[in-house]
Amino acid sequence: MEIKPIKTEKDYYTSLKRIEELWGAKRDTQDGDEFDLLCTLVESYEMKHYPIAPPDPIDAIIFRMEQMGMTKMDMVEYLGSQSRVSEVLNSKRKLSLKMVKSLNKGLKIPAEVLLA
Repeated sequence: MEIKPIKTEKDYYTSLKRIEELWGAKRDTQDGDEFDLLCTLVESYEMKHYPIAPPDPIDAIIFRMEQMGMTKMDMVEYLGSQSRVSEVLNSKRKLSLKMVKSLNKGLKIPAEVLLA
């Protein structure tokens, strides 16, 4: 097992190929340890070279509504009046701190997503 930092795209793809070969390796074995280390290195490389931007706050709210089978009327509890819900979901009104806290607590949408 020779583990080294991933510095280039070639190193990255070589590591991915090796991870594929090690897939399913048992924990606490040499192959399992190599798998864990390579996954950590690949994750670090991807975070640096292929960052994923947080979703748009309104898209996140709509996505969560769809997941939970909620309607705009259900959102009154979190955003205020029916007109306020419409304004927020149509990006005509920004989320207030009170709304962010309510959405975070009630719908479990991460605050950092809502504040983006």
